[in-house]
Amino acid sequence: MKDSNSSALELLEVRKQYGDHTALDGVSLKVPKASIFGLLGPNGAGKTTMIRMVAGITGPDSGSISFFGKSLTAEHINEVGYLPEERGLYKNMRVGEQAMYFARLRGMSKTEARKELLDWFERLEVDGWWNREVADLSKGMAQKIQFIVAVIHKPKFLILDEPLSGFDPINAARIRKEIIRLRDEYGTTILLSTHDMSSVDELCDHVALINHGRKILDGPVHDLREKARAGKIDLTFRGNLISFTAALGSGAILHSANSKGDSIHEVVLGLPSSIPIEKFLKWVTSEVDVLSCSPKTISMDDVFLRAVKDSAKNKMKQS
Repeated sequence: MKDSNSSALELLEVRKQYGDHTALDGVSLKVPKASIFGLLGPNGAGKTTMIRMVAGITGPDSGSISFFGKSLTAEHINEVGYLPEERGLYKNMRVGEQAMYFARLRGMSKTEARKELLDWFERLEVDGWWNREVADLSKGMAQKIQFIVAVIHKPKFLILDEPLSGFDPINAARIRKEIIRLRDEYGTTILLSTHDMSSVDELCDHVALINHGRKILDGPVHDLREKARAGKIDLTFRGNLISFTAALGSGAILHSANSKGDSIHEVVLGLPSSIPIEKFLKWVTSEVDVLSCSPKTISMDDVFLRAVKDSAKNKMKQS
C-alpha cells in the first residue's frame, strides 16, 4: 500500500455533510488490490455513506476517491458489483428473467449472461428456481439470487454490505467460500461491510474501523491482532500460584488467574517485547509443570470493542 498503483481504492480526506450531520470527517484509507477489506463500525458510523460514494450513488463534498489509480467516475460503475444491505427484487418477475435483466444491464450479451447465470445457479444450488416467481423465494434463496446478480459480470471491485445476514450456517459457509474464490481465482477486490466479526476473522486480509465519521484504526488483520494482544500469553500450569507470582518479578505482568483443582492454574500474562516467548518458556518450565503455553488469541471482536472504547475516551478528553 505504498502508492496508488498498489491500491484498488483510495480515499483521501473525504468529507460528507448532511445538514448539521457530518457523515464522514476527513477519512483517508487504501484498499489493496485483490484483497478482502473489512469496513467496520457501529451503526451510524459513516459506513453506508462511504459505500454509496464508492458505488457511484453520491459523491464527497471534499476530498478525492481513486479507483485503480484513476479518479472515480461514472465510467467505472460497470467494474463495480454491489450487494446492498437492503435487498430488493421485483417480486412479479421470474427468477431467471430477472437475473438475465440485471446481467444485461451490466453489458453482458444474452448468450454470455445465460451461460454464466446457469453456472452460478448450479454452484449455489438454486438451479431449480429459474422459472419460479421471485415472490416464491425464501429470504435465503432471494439473497443467493442477489449475490449472483452482484457478481455475474466479474467486477474488478465488489461491495458486499452484510452479505451473510439471514443465511443458515450451511449457506453462510457456502457464500464465504465463494467470496474467497472470487478473490483468489479472479483477483476481485472486495469491500466487506459487516457486524459479523466471525466473518471478519475468517475472511478479511485488512480492515478499517469507522466511528462518528472518522477512521479510528486500519491495517492488516494480523498486525491489528498482534497490537491488541500487547504481549499477552495464555499459560496453564500445575504448581503453587503464590510462589509462581513471586518468581515472576518485574519482567512479566499477571493479568488474570483462574485456579482449578489439583493445583492447576490458568493465567494470562503480559510479556514485554524484550522477552521472547521462547526465552520465557525455558524459564517457566524450570519453575512449574507447564501444561500449555501459547500467545493469547485476540479476535477481531476484541480489537473492535477496544478501539471503539479508546476512541470514546479520546473524544471525552478533547471535549
